Amino acid sequence: MDRRRALALIGAAALPTLAQAQARFPDKPIQLLVPFGPGGIADITARAVAEVMSQRLGQPIVVDNRPSAGSIVASQAVASAKPDGHTLLLMSNGNAVSVGLFKKLPYDTKKDFVGISTLGYFDIGLFIPAGSRFASLKDIVAHAKANPGKLNVGTIAAGSTQHLAAKMFETVAGLDVVLVPYKGSPAVVTALRTGEIDLAFEIVGPMLSQVQAGVVKVLAVSSDKRNPALPAVPTAIEAGVPGYNVASWNALAAPAGTPPAVIELLNRAAREAVASPAVQDKLGKLGMRVVSSSPAELERLLAGEIDRWGAVIRAAKIEPE
Repeated sequence: MDRRRALALIGAAALPTLAQAQARFPDKPIQLLVPFGPGGIADITARAVAEVMSQRLGQPIVVDNRPSAGSIVASQAVASAKPDGHTLLLMSNGNAVSVGLFKKLPYDTKKDFVGISTLGYFDIGLFIPAGSRFASLKDIVAHAKANPGKLNVGTIAAGSTQHLAAKMFETVAGLDVVLVPYKGSPAVVTALRTGEIDLAFEIVGPMLSQVQAGVVKVLAVSSDKRNPALPAVPTAIEAGVPGYNVASWNALAAPAGTPPAVIELLNRAAREAVASPAVQDKLGKLGMRVVSSSPAELERLLAGEIDRWGAVIRAAKIEPE
């Protein structure tokens, strides 16, 4: 048998696999574990995408919120679930960060999951009080360089994406600033309003109402692409900090060992959901860049993020727990 015919036979033999998967999967409701509480952007994302995917797949996708430090509880449950595509994880950059923050996780983030698709990216905004003496990001950088240790920068809890994004900004811009952690976005807004801090790093979505109300101003967004909810706001790179590019993200993943044909079906449904006008409109209004990917692209993203955030954590001298 020549090589061409052999390859043709192998390809033909593989065709029923996808057809069989299409016929059998899903044969019951799918559980989507979300490592965050109800009502937040991650939860809203999961529910918006799940609704459209359910229509495409012909079975309900039930969102199950299991918030915990480092996304560990939900991630462990999915890593140990039967790899048949009926238990999924809303993965985020928090999964990559946790690899550097914890000495030992109850799963291997790189090996125990298989990627399905990204769902989108959440930019971090660089916010100042409405009455700030600074007019631009360049002004802030110049002031901080001339006054080491004098610029107060607010973020939510140490080890959060916002905190690490601020630390990366400090490193990339060559600054020495005072990082001030707060319990949540409301506390950060209060600190901006009272002048307790000069600059804050926070996810764009929860801050949009404050920007629209004129309470705070946003000087730049952290990623290398402008945010659809703030099209007039430059990226940090455009605003004068070359090399600074940070974004939070969400994605779908399944337990390692899930059949490739099932992953293909889930990827197709996820891509269709992400491209749907309903999802684009709902999540775009929250300041999210709604973008799908192939499974391979997601796995490359995760591996790169593990390396990058690990380096930031080490540079920040944060001791793993």
